[in-house]
Amino acid sequence: MSLLMPSIRSAAFRLPKTAFVCRQCLRQQRYFAPARVRELVRFNSTSSSSAAAAPTSTSPGKAGSTIIASATASAQSAKRTAPETNPKSVAYWLIGSAVSVFGIVVFGGLTRLTESGLSITEWKPVTGSLPPMSLEDWEAEFEKYRASPEFKLLNSHMDLAEFKKIYYMEWTHRLWGRFIGLSFVIPTAYLIARRRVTPRMAWNLVGISGLIGFQGFIGWWMVKSGLKDDLFAPGSHPRVSQYRLAAHLATAFVCYSWMLLSGLSILRTRRLVADPAGAMKLFEALRSPGIVPFRRSVAALTALVSVTVLSGALVAGLDAGLIYNEFPKMGLGLTPPSSELWDKFYSRQEDGSDLWWRNILENPSLVQLDHRILATTTFCAILALFAYSRTGRVAAVLPNNARKGMLGVVHLVSLQVALGISTLIYMVPVSLAAAHQAGSLALLTGVLVLGHRLRVPNSTLRLVQKRLAAAAKPVHRS
Repeated sequence: MSLLMPSIRSAAFRLPKTAFVCRQCLRQQRYFAPARVRELVRFNSTSSSSAAAAPTSTSPGKAGSTIIASATASAQSAKRTAPETNPKSVAYWLIGSAVSVFGIVVFGGLTRLTESGLSITEWKPVTGSLPPMSLEDWEAEFEKYRASPEFKLLNSHMDLAEFKKIYYMEWTHRLWGRFIGLSFVIPTAYLIARRRVTPRMAWNLVGISGLIGFQGFIGWWMVKSGLKDDLFAPGSHPRVSQYRLAAHLATAFVCYSWMLLSGLSILRTRRLVADPAGAMKLFEALRSPGIVPFRRSVAALTALVSVTVLSGALVAGLDAGLIYNEFPKMGLGLTPPSSELWDKFYSRQEDGSDLWWRNILENPSLVQLDHRILATTTFCAILALFAYSRTGRVAAVLPNNARKGMLGVVHLVSLQVALGISTLIYMVPVSLAAAHQAGSLALLTGVLVLGHRLRVPNSTLRLVQKRLAAAAKPVHRS
């Protein structure tokens, strides 16, 4: 036996020390450690049995601590890294926010049509969240409204009960705006702080948040213009500036479009990344030379719809829908007399240098004519684009979802034209006017969705190519 001891000592010296780690300790580590740590422990246990027999100075306890520290550092590093794609929940939240903006745009139109927008004469972003709580508070608010031009010229017969109705309309509108701001800014801060979205989407969320805040300022800037009677001449009909109304509506439309397209982009990117092979086929189809002119035409159509919407805001701001309530004629002809369209009354320069643009933007007759021309042009352009999408090489390569989107735009513009003519003929009833404003945003939505289906961001293309390369890479098994 004494002769065998040197050989035993020599063989034991060559064995790896990790082979003598207690298996019970390893099982406890697998049970209590997180997933990444358990994976590393299993790898260490497997590799220790096949490692070369070499001496090591690291003790088993120190080796286990090193593994756990390495896994913890890897987990923390993963938390600090932004994801490649955004979660579906973010997309649904963005689309839900866009729906809320859609609703407040329509409700804002109702406050204007019911002449409720000037009932609150102060802007209190925080303390104004609550309505008057006592009779004394209501009397104080009513006294402020009595000093406004709208009360003196239009609503001098109004009592406190009638004032409460229009006050609650405007208060609800402002409270809705505060809700949109808080329900967007707070989740934005959380998503960015926790790195739940991509850097590009983080910048989008910050931009939308800033635009929401700017929209609140624009809203008060607009209301403030209606609290003084100096738009054209003393004693004129009290209303807000049509320029500020158009700016307020345009900002809301931009905010809505930004939210909608951001949400749709997330859903589309996730769908394409899940099927890289099908995504590459779609990319090739969208790169076809036959689609390029159609895509550019859709972009031009989006600009045309936007300009038509802004001209409608000028019509609303000037109450231009209350004159020439027939279609297609305006009085005795298709257009009013030129002397009425280019009236010197609207010029403020002695030399008449501002005659043209002031009549275009401030003359109710010309503003309504401009809106009619733009609306008719938009309708004809959409019909022509629809015919173009069904003929030639465009029809052969146009994706099916884009084909359906084009048909949807035709339906929306037809409905919008019917609503516009009805609103004009019936002298702007509240229900039809609100539906017409909602139709304008619906039409813009249809055009935006159509354009979205015809474009794929380069970032999505790179991500799909990366997934394809990873799938084609051979897997080495040990």
